[in-house]
Amino acid sequence: MKLLSRLVIALVICLMAIPMMATPVQAYSGDFYISKDEGYVGDAVKISGDATCLKVYIYYELYNEDDEEDWYQGYISGDYDESTGVYDYYEPFTIPESCAGRHTIKLYNPDDPGDATDVVDTLYFTVYPSIEIDEDEGPAGTEVEVTGYGWDEDESEIEIRFYLEDPDDDYDDDDLYEVVWSGDIEIDYYGTWEDVTFEVPPCKKGDHWIYAEGDESDDIEDDEIKGVEFEVTPGISLDKESGGFGETITVTGSGFEEDEEDIEILFDGTKVAEGIEADDDGCWTGTFEVPEVAMGTYDVTAQGEDTAKEDIEEVEFEVVPGLVLSPTEGHVGTSLSVSGGGFPANKSVTITYDGVTKGSATTNTKGSFSGISFEARHTQATHTEEHPVVATYDTTTLSTNFIMESAAPAKPALALPANDSRVGLFGKQTVTFTWSEVTDESGASYNLQVATGADFTQVLMAKEGVSEASYTLTKEEALAYGSYYWRVKAVDGAQNDSGWTTAHSFKSGLLPLWAFIAIVALIVVLIGALVYLFVFRRRGGYD
Repeated sequence: MKLLSRLVIALVICLMAIPMMATPVQAYSGDFYISKDEGYVGDAVKISGDATCLKVYIYYELYNEDDEEDWYQGYISGDYDESTGVYDYYEPFTIPESCAGRHTIKLYNPDDPGDATDVVDTLYFTVYPSIEIDEDEGPAGTEVEVTGYGWDEDESEIEIRFYLEDPDDDYDDDDLYEVVWSGDIEIDYYGTWEDVTFEVPPCKKGDHWIYAEGDESDDIEDDEIKGVEFEVTPGISLDKESGGFGETITVTGSGFEEDEEDIEILFDGTKVAEGIEADDDGCWTGTFEVPEVAMGTYDVTAQGEDTAKEDIEEVEFEVVPGLVLSPTEGHVGTSLSVSGGGFPANKSVTITYDGVTKGSATTNTKGSFSGISFEARHTQATHTEEHPVVATYDTTTLSTNFIMESAAPAKPALALPANDSRVGLFGKQTVTFTWSEVTDESGASYNLQVATGADFTQVLMAKEGVSEASYTLTKEEALAYGSYYWRVKAVDGAQNDSGWTTAHSFKSGLLPLWAFIAIVALIVVLIGALVYLFVFRRRGGYD
Protein backbone atom coordinates (compact mmCIF):
# COMPACT_ATOMS: atom_id res chain seq x y z
CA MET A 1 0.00 0.00 0.00
CA LYS A 2 2.84 2.27 0.89
CA LEU A 3 4.59 1.37 -2.37
CA LEU A 4 1.44 2.15 -4.39
CA SER A 5 1.11 5.61 -2.89
CA ARG A 6 4.69 6.38 -3.75
CA LEU A 7 4.20 5.34 -7.37
CA VAL A 8 1.16 7.59 -7.64
CA ILE A 9 3.14 10.57 -6.35
CA ALA A 10 5.96 9.90 -8.83
CA LEU A 11 3.47 9.66 -11.68
CA VAL A 12 1.91 13.00 -10.74
CA ILE A 13 5.30 14.67 -10.67
CA CYS A 14 6.20 13.31 -14.10
CA LEU A 15 2.93 14.51 -15.57
CA MET A 16 3.54 17.96 -14.18
CA ALA A 17 7.07 18.02 -15.61
CA ILE A 18 5.99 17.16 -19.14
CA PRO A 19 4.36 20.53 -19.91
CA MET A 20 7.22 22.36 -18.20
CA MET A 21 9.75 20.60 -20.45
CA ALA A 22 7.71 21.45 -23.48
CA THR A 23 7.69 25.22 -22.63
CA PRO A 24 10.61 26.86 -24.66
CA VAL A 25 13.08 29.46 -23.25
CA GLN A 26 11.83 32.98 -24.07
CA ALA A 27 13.29 34.28 -27.42
CA TYR A 28 13.41 37.88 -28.64
CA SER A 29 12.79 38.97 -32.19
CA GLY A 30 12.69 42.23 -34.03
CA ASP A 31 12.68 44.00 -37.36
CA PHE A 32 14.90 47.14 -37.70
CA TYR A 33 16.11 49.52 -40.35
CA ILE A 34 18.49 52.52 -40.40
CA SER A 35 17.52 55.94 -41.76
CA LYS A 36 20.55 55.98 -44.09
CA ASP A 37 23.20 53.38 -44.70
CA GLU A 38 26.13 55.59 -45.73
CA GLY A 39 27.67 58.87 -44.64
CA TYR A 40 30.30 60.23 -42.30
CA VAL A 41 31.59 59.98 -38.76
CA GLY A 42 29.39 62.12 -36.53
CA ASP A 43 26.29 61.71 -38.66
CA ALA A 44 23.09 61.33 -36.65
CA VAL A 45 21.00 58.44 -38.00
CA LYS A 46 17.75 56.91 -36.81
CA ILE A 47 17.51 53.24 -35.93
CA SER A 48 13.84 52.34 -36.15
CA GLY A 49 11.81 49.19 -35.80
CA ASP A 50 10.08 46.97 -33.25
CA ALA A 51 11.16 44.14 -30.99
CA THR A 52 9.82 42.04 -28.20
CA CYS A 53 12.38 43.39 -25.71
CA LEU A 54 12.50 46.68 -23.80
CA LYS A 55 16.15 47.43 -24.68
CA VAL A 56 18.33 46.56 -27.63
CA TYR A 57 22.09 46.62 -27.39
CA ILE A 58 24.00 48.11 -30.33
CA TYR A 59 27.36 46.64 -31.31
CA TYR A 60 29.06 48.79 -33.98
CA GLU A 61 32.13 47.46 -35.79
CA LEU A 62 34.79 50.22 -35.65
CA TYR A 63 37.72 49.00 -37.72
CA ASN A 64 36.96 45.55 -39.17
CA GLU A 65 38.11 43.74 -36.04
CA ASP A 66 36.82 40.23 -35.29
CA ASP A 67 36.59 40.55 -31.52
CA GLU A 68 33.23 42.13 -30.80
CA GLU A 69 34.47 43.12 -27.36
CA ASP A 70 36.37 45.91 -29.18
CA TRP A 71 33.27 47.13 -30.98
CA TYR A 72 31.40 50.24 -29.97
CA GLN A 73 28.69 49.29 -27.48
CA GLY A 74 25.52 51.13 -26.55
CA TYR A 75 21.81 50.57 -26.28
CA ILE A 76 18.49 52.03 -27.25
CA SER A 77 15.13 51.79 -25.50
CA GLY A 78 11.71 51.16 -27.00
CA ASP A 79 8.16 52.24 -26.14
CA TYR A 80 5.68 49.43 -25.42
CA ASP A 81 2.72 49.24 -27.77
CA GLU A 82 -0.19 47.51 -25.96
CA SER A 83 -2.07 46.96 -29.21
CA THR A 84 0.72 44.91 -30.74
CA GLY A 85 2.45 43.69 -27.62
CA VAL A 86 5.91 44.75 -28.91
CA TYR A 87 8.25 47.65 -28.29
CA ASP A 88 8.61 50.36 -30.93
CA TYR A 89 12.00 51.99 -31.52
CA TYR A 90 12.81 55.32 -33.13
CA GLU A 91 16.14 56.26 -31.56
CA PRO A 92 18.95 58.60 -32.79
CA PHE A 93 22.38 57.09 -33.13
CA THR A 94 25.59 59.01 -33.84
CA ILE A 95 28.12 57.24 -36.04
CA PRO A 96 31.27 56.87 -33.88
CA GLU A 97 34.88 57.33 -35.02
CA SER A 98 35.53 54.51 -37.45
CA CYS A 99 37.66 53.93 -40.52
CA ALA A 100 36.48 54.13 -44.10
CA GLY A 101 34.37 51.25 -45.41
CA ARG A 102 31.28 49.18 -44.66
CA HIS A 103 30.57 48.57 -40.97
CA THR A 104 28.33 45.97 -39.37
CA ILE A 105 25.79 47.02 -36.74
CA LYS A 106 24.45 44.13 -34.63
CA LEU A 107 21.40 44.53 -32.40
CA TYR A 108 21.35 42.14 -29.44
CA ASN A 109 18.77 41.23 -26.85
CA PRO A 110 19.65 42.44 -23.36
CA ASP A 111 19.97 39.00 -21.72
CA ASP A 112 23.19 37.90 -23.39
CA PRO A 113 24.61 40.57 -25.70
CA GLY A 114 27.45 39.28 -27.79
CA ASP A 115 25.96 35.82 -28.17
CA ALA A 116 25.48 35.23 -31.86
CA THR A 117 22.29 33.31 -31.19
CA ASP A 118 20.73 36.37 -29.56
CA VAL A 119 21.07 38.77 -32.50
CA VAL A 120 17.81 40.62 -32.92
CA ASP A 121 18.78 42.17 -36.28
CA THR A 122 21.83 43.23 -38.32
CA LEU A 123 22.29 46.56 -40.10
CA TYR A 124 25.13 48.09 -42.15
CA PHE A 125 26.61 51.59 -42.56
CA THR A 126 29.34 52.72 -45.00
CA VAL A 127 31.73 55.43 -43.78
CA TYR A 128 33.40 57.91 -46.15
CA PRO A 129 36.34 60.26 -45.33
CA SER A 130 35.64 63.74 -43.97
CA ILE A 131 37.43 66.65 -42.29
CA GLU A 132 36.58 69.20 -39.62
CA ILE A 133 38.18 72.58 -38.88
CA ASP A 134 38.37 74.56 -35.65
CA GLU A 135 37.78 77.94 -37.36
CA ASP A 136 35.25 78.51 -40.10
CA GLU A 137 35.87 82.19 -40.85
CA GLY A 138 38.59 84.79 -40.72
CA PRO A 139 40.99 86.84 -42.85
CA ALA A 140 44.03 85.57 -44.70
CA GLY A 141 46.67 84.40 -42.27
CA THR A 142 44.13 82.81 -39.92
CA GLU A 143 45.57 79.59 -38.50
CA VAL A 144 43.21 76.68 -39.04
CA GLU A 145 43.51 73.24 -37.43
CA VAL A 146 42.22 70.30 -39.49
CA THR A 147 41.10 66.91 -38.14
CA GLY A 148 40.26 63.95 -40.37
CA TYR A 149 37.67 61.26 -39.66
CA GLY A 150 36.68 58.07 -41.44
CA TRP A 151 39.86 57.65 -43.46
CA ASP A 152 41.39 54.39 -44.59
CA GLU A 153 43.41 52.89 -41.75
CA ASP A 154 46.33 52.40 -44.17
CA GLU A 155 46.33 56.07 -45.21
CA SER A 156 49.71 57.79 -44.83
CA GLU A 157 50.07 60.81 -47.11
CA ILE A 158 47.59 63.66 -46.67
CA GLU A 159 47.20 66.79 -48.80
CA ILE A 160 45.06 69.76 -47.70
CA ARG A 161 43.61 71.88 -50.51
CA PHE A 162 42.22 75.39 -50.11
CA TYR A 163 40.01 76.17 -53.09
CA LEU A 164 40.26 79.80 -54.19
CA GLU A 165 37.30 79.27 -56.52
CA ASP A 166 34.23 77.04 -56.30
CA PRO A 167 35.40 73.62 -57.58
CA ASP A 168 31.89 72.87 -58.85
CA ASP A 169 32.72 69.13 -58.97
CA ASP A 170 35.99 69.84 -60.82
CA TYR A 171 38.22 69.05 -57.86
CA ASP A 172 41.35 68.22 -59.87
CA ASP A 173 41.81 71.57 -61.61
CA ASP A 174 44.94 72.83 -59.85
CA ASP A 175 44.18 76.39 -61.00
CA LEU A 176 41.28 76.40 -58.56
CA TYR A 177 43.13 75.50 -55.38
CA GLU A 178 46.30 75.98 -53.40
CA VAL A 179 47.92 73.13 -51.48
CA VAL A 180 48.28 74.55 -47.97
CA TRP A 181 49.64 71.43 -46.25
CA SER A 182 50.96 68.03 -47.25
CA GLY A 183 52.98 65.32 -45.62
CA ASP A 184 53.18 61.92 -44.02
CA ILE A 185 50.72 61.55 -41.16
CA GLU A 186 49.78 58.92 -38.60
CA ILE A 187 46.28 57.49 -38.96
CA ASP A 188 44.89 55.63 -35.94
CA TYR A 189 42.86 52.40 -36.08
CA TYR A 190 39.66 54.38 -36.24
CA GLY A 191 40.69 56.30 -39.40
CA THR A 192 41.30 59.53 -37.50
CA TRP A 193 44.21 61.97 -37.94
CA GLU A 194 44.87 65.34 -36.30
CA ASP A 195 47.42 68.06 -35.46
CA VAL A 196 47.44 69.47 -39.01
CA THR A 197 47.41 73.28 -39.18
CA PHE A 198 47.71 75.77 -42.03
CA GLU A 199 47.33 79.50 -42.61
CA VAL A 200 44.57 80.75 -44.87
CA PRO A 201 46.23 82.04 -48.05
CA PRO A 202 45.53 85.50 -49.50
CA CYS A 203 42.30 85.44 -51.50
CA LYS A 204 39.14 87.40 -52.10
CA LYS A 205 36.41 87.52 -49.50
CA GLY A 206 33.51 85.10 -49.44
CA ASP A 207 33.02 81.36 -49.12
CA HIS A 208 35.88 79.03 -49.94
CA TRP A 209 36.22 75.27 -49.67
CA ILE A 210 38.72 73.02 -47.96
CA TYR A 211 39.21 69.39 -48.95
CA ALA A 212 41.74 66.68 -48.21
CA GLU A 213 43.12 63.77 -50.21
CA GLY A 214 45.28 60.81 -49.26
CA ASP A 215 47.26 58.08 -50.92
CA GLU A 216 44.36 55.63 -50.46
CA SER A 217 41.42 58.03 -50.68
CA ASP A 218 42.78 59.98 -53.62
CA ASP A 219 39.68 61.09 -55.50
CA ILE A 220 37.44 63.65 -53.81
CA GLU A 221 34.40 62.85 -55.94
CA ASP A 222 34.72 59.06 -56.34
CA ASP A 223 35.65 58.51 -52.69
CA GLU A 224 32.90 60.91 -51.61
CA ILE A 225 35.33 62.87 -49.43
CA LYS A 226 33.50 65.51 -47.44
CA GLY A 227 35.01 68.99 -47.29
CA VAL A 228 34.17 72.08 -45.28
CA GLU A 229 33.45 75.71 -46.07
CA PHE A 230 35.54 78.63 -44.80
CA GLU A 231 34.41 82.22 -45.08
CA VAL A 232 37.25 84.61 -45.84
CA THR A 233 36.69 88.02 -44.31
CA PRO A 234 38.59 91.24 -45.10
CA GLY A 235 41.75 91.70 -43.09
CA ILE A 236 45.11 93.42 -43.01
CA SER A 237 48.55 92.65 -41.63
CA LEU A 238 51.58 94.85 -40.96
CA ASP A 239 55.19 93.96 -41.62
CA LYS A 240 56.11 95.50 -38.24
CA GLU A 241 54.30 95.65 -34.92
CA SER A 242 56.03 98.84 -33.82
CA GLY A 243 58.03 101.72 -35.24
CA GLY A 244 59.07 105.31 -34.87
CA PHE A 245 58.09 108.60 -36.40
CA GLY A 246 58.64 108.66 -40.18
CA GLU A 247 59.30 104.93 -40.45
CA THR A 248 57.77 103.23 -43.50
CA ILE A 249 55.28 100.45 -42.68
CA THR A 250 54.03 97.96 -45.27
CA VAL A 251 50.38 96.90 -45.07
CA THR A 252 49.07 93.77 -46.80
CA GLY A 253 45.35 93.40 -47.36
CA SER A 254 43.28 90.39 -48.42
CA GLY A 255 39.67 89.30 -48.49
CA PHE A 256 38.60 92.41 -50.36
CA GLU A 257 36.42 92.35 -53.45
CA GLU A 258 37.99 91.39 -56.76
CA ASP A 259 39.71 94.47 -58.27
CA GLU A 260 38.33 96.69 -55.51
CA GLU A 261 39.43 100.32 -55.87
CA ASP A 262 39.85 103.43 -53.69
CA ILE A 263 41.34 101.51 -50.79
CA GLU A 264 42.65 103.67 -47.95
CA ILE A 265 44.83 102.93 -44.93
CA LEU A 266 43.71 104.54 -41.68
CA PHE A 267 45.97 105.21 -38.70
CA ASP A 268 44.05 106.04 -35.54
CA GLY A 269 41.13 106.91 -37.82
CA THR A 270 43.17 109.29 -39.97
CA LYS A 271 43.92 108.52 -43.62
CA VAL A 272 47.64 107.92 -44.15
CA ALA A 273 47.54 106.26 -47.62
CA GLU A 274 45.03 106.15 -50.48
CA GLY A 275 44.49 105.17 -54.10
CA ILE A 276 45.27 101.50 -53.54
CA GLU A 277 43.66 98.88 -55.81
CA ALA A 278 43.15 95.17 -55.07
CA ASP A 279 44.05 92.51 -57.62
CA ASP A 280 41.67 89.90 -59.00
CA ASP A 281 42.22 87.81 -55.86
CA GLY A 282 41.13 90.67 -53.61
CA CYS A 283 44.68 91.24 -52.34
CA TRP A 284 46.73 94.45 -52.18
CA THR A 285 49.85 96.00 -50.66
CA GLY A 286 50.36 99.59 -49.50
CA THR A 287 52.70 101.62 -47.32
CA PHE A 288 52.47 104.53 -44.94
CA GLU A 289 54.87 106.53 -42.80
CA VAL A 290 54.34 106.61 -39.06
CA PRO A 291 52.81 110.06 -38.44
CA GLU A 292 53.74 112.58 -35.76
CA VAL A 293 51.99 111.18 -32.71
CA ALA A 294 52.95 110.64 -29.11
CA MET A 295 54.36 107.35 -27.90
CA GLY A 296 51.62 104.73 -27.47
CA THR A 297 49.48 102.07 -29.17
CA TYR A 298 47.23 102.95 -32.13
CA ASP A 299 44.76 101.06 -34.34
CA VAL A 300 45.44 100.58 -38.04
CA THR A 301 42.66 99.56 -40.41
CA ALA A 302 41.58 100.03 -44.02
CA GLN A 303 38.50 100.62 -46.15
CA GLY A 304 37.59 100.55 -49.81
CA GLU A 305 34.73 101.28 -52.16
CA ASP A 306 33.09 97.94 -51.29
CA THR A 307 34.60 97.23 -47.88
CA ALA A 308 33.77 99.22 -44.77
CA LYS A 309 36.36 99.72 -42.07
CA GLU A 310 33.90 98.12 -39.63
CA ASP A 311 34.25 94.86 -41.59
CA ILE A 312 37.97 94.66 -40.81
CA GLU A 313 39.50 93.70 -37.50
CA GLU A 314 41.80 96.53 -36.45
CA VAL A 315 45.51 95.81 -36.03
CA GLU A 316 47.42 97.40 -33.18
CA PHE A 317 50.62 99.32 -33.88
CA GLU A 318 52.93 100.63 -31.19
CA VAL A 319 54.60 103.98 -31.79
CA VAL A 320 58.01 104.10 -30.16
CA PRO A 321 60.64 106.87 -30.11
CA GLY A 322 62.35 107.08 -33.47
CA LEU A 323 64.92 109.18 -35.29
CA VAL A 324 64.73 110.54 -38.82
CA LEU A 325 68.14 111.27 -40.36
CA SER A 326 68.24 113.09 -43.68
CA PRO A 327 70.06 112.16 -45.79
CA THR A 328 71.07 108.71 -44.57
CA GLU A 329 74.19 108.45 -46.75
CA GLY A 330 76.69 110.74 -48.40
CA HIS A 331 80.23 112.03 -48.21
CA VAL A 332 82.39 114.13 -45.94
CA GLY A 333 80.81 117.57 -45.68
CA THR A 334 77.25 116.37 -46.34
CA SER A 335 74.77 118.50 -44.39
CA LEU A 336 72.77 116.28 -42.05
CA SER A 337 69.42 117.03 -40.41
CA VAL A 338 68.04 115.08 -37.45
CA SER A 339 64.45 115.02 -36.24
CA GLY A 340 62.50 112.64 -34.05
CA GLY A 341 59.05 111.61 -32.93
CA GLY A 342 57.32 109.40 -30.42
CA PHE A 343 59.44 110.74 -27.57
CA PRO A 344 58.02 111.85 -24.22
CA ALA A 345 56.57 115.37 -24.36
CA ASN A 346 58.68 118.35 -23.28
CA LYS A 347 61.83 116.28 -22.94
CA SER A 348 65.40 117.46 -23.63
CA VAL A 349 67.12 115.37 -26.31
CA THR A 350 70.85 115.47 -27.13
CA ILE A 351 72.26 114.40 -30.50
CA THR A 352 75.79 113.03 -31.00
CA TYR A 353 77.66 112.04 -34.16
CA ASP A 354 80.59 109.65 -33.79
CA GLY A 355 80.35 110.33 -30.06
CA VAL A 356 80.64 114.10 -30.44
CA THR A 357 77.72 116.28 -29.35
CA LYS A 358 76.17 118.12 -32.29
CA GLY A 359 73.13 119.76 -30.73
CA SER A 360 70.10 119.42 -28.48
CA ALA A 361 66.38 120.17 -28.61
CA THR A 362 63.23 119.91 -26.52
CA THR A 363 60.31 117.79 -27.73
CA ASN A 364 56.90 119.35 -28.30
CA THR A 365 53.61 118.19 -26.80
CA LYS A 366 53.46 115.38 -29.40
CA GLY A 367 56.90 114.15 -28.44
CA SER A 368 58.61 115.43 -31.61
CA PHE A 369 61.64 117.63 -32.29
CA SER A 370 63.57 118.94 -35.30
CA GLY A 371 66.08 121.57 -36.34
CA ILE A 372 69.39 119.86 -35.42
CA SER A 373 71.82 120.11 -38.35
CA PHE A 374 75.55 119.53 -38.81
CA GLU A 375 78.07 118.38 -41.40
CA ALA A 376 79.20 114.78 -41.71
CA ARG A 377 82.84 114.25 -40.84
CA HIS A 378 85.24 111.31 -40.81
CA THR A 379 87.70 111.38 -37.91
CA GLN A 380 88.78 107.73 -38.02
CA ALA A 381 92.20 106.76 -39.34
CA THR A 382 90.69 104.10 -41.62
CA HIS A 383 87.53 104.05 -43.70
CA THR A 384 84.41 103.53 -41.60
CA GLU A 385 81.14 103.06 -43.44
CA GLU A 386 78.68 103.46 -40.56
CA HIS A 387 78.76 106.56 -38.39
CA PRO A 388 76.32 106.43 -35.45
CA VAL A 389 73.90 109.28 -34.84
CA VAL A 390 72.60 108.88 -31.28
CA ALA A 391 69.70 110.61 -29.47
CA THR A 392 69.74 110.55 -25.67
CA TYR A 393 67.05 111.55 -23.21
CA ASP A 394 67.21 110.68 -19.54
CA THR A 395 68.87 107.22 -19.54
CA THR A 396 67.37 106.16 -22.89
CA THR A 397 69.32 106.17 -26.15
CA LEU A 398 68.24 105.62 -29.76
CA SER A 399 70.58 105.41 -32.70
CA THR A 400 70.67 105.34 -36.46
CA ASN A 401 73.60 105.37 -38.87
CA PHE A 402 74.90 107.73 -41.50
CA ILE A 403 76.48 105.68 -44.28
CA MET A 404 79.72 107.22 -45.51
CA GLU A 405 80.49 106.75 -49.19
CA SER A 406 82.92 103.94 -50.00
CA ALA A 407 83.99 104.87 -53.54
CA ALA A 408 87.76 105.08 -53.91
CA PRO A 409 89.17 108.19 -55.60
CA ALA A 410 90.92 107.90 -58.95
CA LYS A 411 94.66 107.23 -59.05
CA PRO A 412 96.79 110.28 -59.81
CA ALA A 413 98.94 110.36 -62.96
CA LEU A 414 102.66 110.91 -62.22
CA ALA A 415 104.23 113.84 -64.05
CA LEU A 416 107.71 114.92 -62.82
CA PRO A 417 110.29 113.60 -62.45
CA ALA A 418 109.50 111.67 -65.58
CA ASN A 419 110.21 107.97 -65.66
CA ASP A 420 113.93 107.15 -66.22
CA SER A 421 114.89 110.82 -66.05
CA ARG A 422 117.77 112.63 -64.29
CA VAL A 423 117.43 115.49 -61.84
CA GLY A 424 120.29 117.93 -61.13
CA LEU A 425 124.05 117.60 -61.62
CA PHE A 426 126.11 117.60 -58.47
CA GLY A 427 125.34 117.23 -54.80
CA LYS A 428 121.99 116.57 -53.08
CA GLN A 429 118.88 117.47 -55.01
CA THR A 430 115.68 119.02 -53.59
CA VAL A 431 113.48 117.31 -56.12
CA THR A 432 110.01 118.62 -56.92
CA PHE A 433 107.41 115.88 -57.50
CA THR A 434 104.23 116.69 -59.44
CA TRP A 435 101.17 114.63 -60.41
CA SER A 436 97.65 115.13 -61.70
CA GLU A 437 95.01 116.54 -59.38
CA VAL A 438 92.21 114.19 -58.16
CA THR A 439 88.72 115.48 -57.32
CA ASP A 440 86.37 113.72 -54.88
CA GLU A 441 83.13 114.66 -53.09
CA SER A 442 84.80 114.02 -49.75
CA GLY A 443 87.92 115.99 -50.75
CA ALA A 444 91.29 114.41 -51.48
CA SER A 445 94.84 114.51 -50.18
CA TYR A 446 97.93 112.59 -51.30
CA ASN A 447 100.52 110.24 -49.88
CA LEU A 448 104.01 110.31 -51.43
CA GLN A 449 106.78 107.72 -51.08
CA VAL A 450 110.38 107.68 -52.34
CA ALA A 451 112.44 104.47 -52.12
CA THR A 452 115.72 103.02 -53.35
CA GLY A 453 114.07 99.96 -54.90
CA ALA A 454 111.05 99.26 -57.04
CA ASP A 455 109.58 97.02 -54.31
CA PHE A 456 109.59 99.90 -51.80
CA THR A 457 110.93 97.70 -49.03
CA GLN A 458 113.29 100.54 -48.08
CA VAL A 459 111.31 103.77 -48.09
CA LEU A 460 113.59 106.80 -47.73
CA MET A 461 110.88 109.38 -47.49
CA ALA A 462 107.10 109.15 -46.85
CA LYS A 463 104.82 112.12 -46.82
CA GLU A 464 101.12 111.84 -45.92
CA GLY A 465 98.27 114.31 -46.19
CA VAL A 466 99.82 116.41 -48.95
CA SER A 467 97.10 118.86 -49.90
CA GLU A 468 98.47 119.95 -53.32
CA ALA A 469 99.28 117.89 -56.41
CA SER A 470 103.01 118.56 -55.92
CA TYR A 471 105.69 118.42 -53.26
CA THR A 472 109.23 119.78 -53.11
CA LEU A 473 111.77 118.12 -50.87
CA THR A 474 113.24 120.21 -48.11
CA LYS A 475 117.00 120.56 -47.66
CA GLU A 476 116.79 117.92 -44.95
CA GLU A 477 115.00 115.58 -47.39
CA ALA A 478 117.33 116.31 -50.35
CA LEU A 479 118.45 113.22 -52.27
CA ALA A 480 122.07 112.33 -52.76
CA TYR A 481 123.43 111.04 -56.02
CA GLY A 482 121.77 107.71 -56.95
CA SER A 483 118.76 105.94 -58.45
CA TYR A 484 115.34 106.32 -56.86
CA TYR A 485 111.68 105.32 -57.29
CA TRP A 486 108.60 107.34 -56.39
CA ARG A 487 104.85 106.78 -56.26
CA VAL A 488 101.68 108.53 -55.07
CA LYS A 489 98.15 107.57 -53.98
CA ALA A 490 95.07 109.70 -53.39
CA VAL A 491 93.10 109.45 -50.12
CA ASP A 492 89.67 111.05 -49.81
CA GLY A 493 88.13 112.55 -46.69
CA ALA A 494 86.35 109.27 -45.88
CA GLN A 495 89.71 107.47 -45.88
CA ASN A 496 89.05 105.64 -49.15
CA ASP A 497 92.34 105.42 -51.02
CA SER A 498 93.06 104.93 -54.68
CA GLY A 499 95.94 102.55 -54.21
CA TRP A 500 99.50 103.31 -55.22
CA THR A 501 100.38 104.39 -58.72
CA THR A 502 102.92 102.45 -60.76
CA ALA A 503 106.31 103.74 -59.60
CA HIS A 504 108.55 105.97 -61.74
CA SER A 505 112.33 105.82 -61.50
CA PHE A 506 114.81 108.71 -61.72
CA LYS A 507 118.48 109.53 -61.03
CA SER A 508 119.55 112.27 -58.70
CA GLY A 509 122.63 114.22 -59.91
CA LEU A 510 125.26 113.56 -62.59
CA LEU A 511 128.17 112.70 -60.28
CA PRO A 512 128.60 112.24 -56.58
CA LEU A 513 129.98 115.32 -54.80
CA TRP A 514 133.29 113.66 -53.97
CA ALA A 515 133.82 112.83 -57.63
CA PHE A 516 133.00 116.38 -58.61
CA ILE A 517 135.53 117.74 -56.08
CA ALA A 518 138.13 115.27 -57.26
CA ILE A 519 137.58 116.32 -60.85
CA VAL A 520 137.79 119.98 -59.91
CA ALA A 521 140.97 119.33 -57.96
CA LEU A 522 142.43 117.42 -60.86
CA ILE A 523 141.56 120.22 -63.23
CA VAL A 524 143.22 122.70 -60.88
CA VAL A 525 146.32 120.55 -60.76
CA LEU A 526 146.37 120.22 -64.53
CA ILE A 527 145.93 123.91 -64.99
CA GLY A 528 148.75 124.53 -62.54
CA ALA A 529 151.00 122.11 -64.35
CA LEU A 530 150.26 123.73 -67.67
CA VAL A 531 150.98 127.15 -66.23
CA TYR A 532 154.24 125.92 -64.87
CA LEU A 533 155.25 124.37 -68.16
CA PHE A 534 154.33 127.28 -70.32
CA VAL A 535 155.34 130.10 -68.05
CA PHE A 536 158.20 129.10 -65.84
CA ARG A 537 159.93 126.67 -68.24
CA ARG A 538 159.74 129.14 -71.07
CA ARG A 539 161.18 131.88 -68.86
CA GLY A 540 163.99 129.60 -67.78
CA GLY A 541 164.88 128.85 -71.40
CA TYR A 542 165.43 132.55 -72.18
CA ASP A 543 167.87 132.81 -69.39
